[in-house]
Amino acid sequence: MDGAPPLPPAIPGRGAPSNQSSRRFSLPVREADGDWLDERQSVDGEPTAPSTTVSLERPRTIIARNSSPDIGFDRSINAYRGCEHGCIYCYARPTHAFLDLSPGLDFETRLTVKPDAAQLLRRELSAPGYRVAPLAMGTNTDGYQPIEREWQITRQLLAILSETGHPLIITTKSDRILRDLDLLAEMASRKLLCVSLSVTTLDAAIARSLEPRAPHPAKRLKAIEALAKAGVPVQVNVSPVIPSITDHEMERILAAAANAGAYRATYIVVRLPHEVAPLFRQWLDAHFPDRAARVMSIIQDIRGGRDNDPNFATRMKGTGVWADLIRARFKRAIRAYDLDTPPVDLDCTQFTPPERNGQMRLF
Repeated sequence: MDGAPPLPPAIPGRGAPSNQSSRRFSLPVREADGDWLDERQSVDGEPTAPSTTVSLERPRTIIARNSSPDIGFDRSINAYRGCEHGCIYCYARPTHAFLDLSPGLDFETRLTVKPDAAQLLRRELSAPGYRVAPLAMGTNTDGYQPIEREWQITRQLLAILSETGHPLIITTKSDRILRDLDLLAEMASRKLLCVSLSVTTLDAAIARSLEPRAPHPAKRLKAIEALAKAGVPVQVNVSPVIPSITDHEMERILAAAANAGAYRATYIVVRLPHEVAPLFRQWLDAHFPDRAARVMSIIQDIRGGRDNDPNFATRMKGTGVWADLIRARFKRAIRAYDLDTPPVDLDCTQFTPPERNGQMRLF
């Protein structure tokens, strides 16, 4: 179109095509929507083809709380801010604006690590008023992203949760989780752990542009297989389902996951909160210009005429004809592949609070 600004080119090895700043703070209207509340509550402590840089962060707390009615946990933990996987659709991208950084390239290149996470976790679990319930890991940024290889913060947290008998839910899209199979299998044997592996596509070419630094989909399926063989209950999360990009693969992904040993499956339709929507549009224009308009038209149909629906009741699965079709296909497929099993009931009775000096209580 004449007069339109030029489209930013795709950057090899990165998800976001640009690095636009956030302009949404101090907007009272945001207080009422679910995405905004989740973003505020998922950041620990106070709001606060580029190469990847890592900065240290010293938060005052490590367990984040949420009151979202459509999320199956009320507490989570994040060892890192930002995620080098670079998934263009990541709903956590807007949290980087709390650091005065862009939800675009900054989110996947300017990371922060919390070196005191294990000590903070031990302190918070030992607090007199702490009441145990399953803790979620990997719901904001992936605990098994590449920098975990050097920092090993996730493994430190796992060790404390295993030591104290605390139940845990892990979500990841990385086969790096297999490094910790010893701890994971031990916790699973005590009904303290379940794992969710995200598989968005089986197409390597799509994966390279959609989630450029996440492990190959085949590696994730191998991770499901290895976890299942070790006795770890593992589900596949077909997330996000992107109309006209990945939705046609749903049944194939579920079949492959069932064959690998997954016991259950879930899905989420693509969500585009805040700065994610313009980034996703840029990505579509760069990688799928032939169908960009169609993709956004279907997404808007699913999201009530908008790029994103932040309402608690509908934001995960969407509404309308397209959402109903995806839901019907998913339900039919999980029945066919025996993936409609109820979630694992984790045991909360084994928890023993640690002493702050690192010693377990004797009684």
